[in-house]
Amino acid sequence: MTRSFDNNGNLPAGIHWISWVEFEKRFRWNQRRKILLVGLKQAIGLLKKAGCRAVFVDGSFVTAKELPGDFDACWSIEGVDPDLLDPVLLDFSNGRAMQKAKFGGELFPAEMIEAGSGKPFLEFFQIDKNTGKPKGVVGLRLKPPRRKSKT
Repeated sequence: MTRSFDNNGNLPAGIHWISWVEFEKRFRWNQRRKILLVGLKQAIGLLKKAGCRAVFVDGSFVTAKELPGDFDACWSIEGVDPDLLDPVLLDFSNGRAMQKAKFGGELFPAEMIEAGSGKPFLEFFQIDKNTGKPKGVVGLRLKPPRRKSKT
């Protein structure tokens, strides 16, 4: 993964796949970020138990911003068993208040359409809301991608 940010403090465009260990090393440089990582790790653990294969982290947490207010993430619905999913991960009421209270950030299904843009969240997250230019997100694989059978 690249170690540099662009002039707007963003990662270069694209999905930057890294391990959780690398993610912590890269983005845990102060106490505020350490606190947010605890909540994100808890959410990721719950998603993984439900069968989620990948999470994508966006927002100020994956920028050069010193003190992000929260994190924004989206998760692939592929392989997820809705019966095993923590209901808070599907609670978008009151500005996602339950998610923020439990995890310290917001998480959306990656394929869900963001209302203002009409784009799926994974695509929406890769556009800088201030400039309209492409920017990067971090991809965390929770399980190996499903391989196609040869039959």
